[in-house]
Amino acid sequence: MGKIKVGITQGDINGIGYEIIIKTFLDSRMFDFCTPIVYGSPKVGAYHRNAIKVNNFTFNNIINPEKAHPRRVNIIDCLDDNTRVELGRSTQTAGMGSFLALEKATKDLEEGKIDVLVTAPINKNNIQSDKFNFKGHTEYLQKKFGKGEVLMLMISDTLRVGVVAGHIPLREVPDFITKDRILAKLEIMNKTLKTDFNISKPKIAVLGLNPHAGDNGTIGSEETETIIPAIEEARNNGIMALGPFAADGFFGSDTYKKFDGILSMYHDQGLTAFKALAFDTGVNYTAGLSIIRTSPAHGTAYEIAGKNKASHKSFMEALFMAIDCYKNRNNIEELQENALEINE
Repeated sequence: MGKIKVGITQGDINGIGYEIIIKTFLDSRMFDFCTPIVYGSPKVGAYHRNAIKVNNFTFNNIINPEKAHPRRVNIIDCLDDNTRVELGRSTQTAGMGSFLALEKATKDLEEGKIDVLVTAPINKNNIQSDKFNFKGHTEYLQKKFGKGEVLMLMISDTLRVGVVAGHIPLREVPDFITKDRILAKLEIMNKTLKTDFNISKPKIAVLGLNPHAGDNGTIGSEETETIIPAIEEARNNGIMALGPFAADGFFGSDTYKKFDGILSMYHDQGLTAFKALAFDTGVNYTAGLSIIRTSPAHGTAYEIAGKNKASHKSFMEALFMAIDCYKNRNNIEELQENALEINE
């Protein structure tokens, strides 16, 4: 396997995307692990470099991934030269820039010109258009590279938290959570923990929906009618799923450290705890896709854009995770192919 080509989308040009990209690759050792290819704008990149007063950094302009230099931060221009940066502001121009970079990167990924995708943060509101009518990266990538359900998986050194109801209004969550959907998410999590994270026998915790996980039906019936039957069927299918656990006590104690994966019922139930425990180094991983995609676990951070205050730790972790998952997935595929050849 040659050095992995990592496609990186610029995200929102008025946020901290370029700052965390630049800070990551100021360390030349990063080129030992991958060949980075940024989808964005050399002009916008230079603007951000000047804003944070970094002198010893340049982008290498290329027209396609085949021209990428293995020890430079390559960049493919996806924007109009007149694109205007307005630091800290949500603008229609920034939203269109986010989409154009994402569109070009996913096209190259689909054609095998890059190996994995790392996405810098977007603004989910300003990116909306007749060409992008999705709630976020996850849903867009699901349509392009998914074959059904996908799973938003937030990952750190000590936590892997998946969500049944992702970008869903809270009032719609109880109806959205069904036995089949929980089971599908458990199957995706179990498979990705094995294939992409090299965990041979994943142990998965399932959280309840209601306070105290329903208290045996006293505070809601979703646990007894929906969640427990899904867990039982998952176990019958060979998935080591346990629960349902009350979310507050589960995260408040050390219980979460005993599991390889955690399936929460809705967005804030799992992600509030995750970001409280691992905000600075967390990674968003989209499980269930035919491709590898990661992202830092934070947003555009408009309030500090251009001020040289952004931490690049989460972005760097997202980069390393994309590389590791790609290698793990390829190793599994090679083992399976070898086993088939032996059996034949």
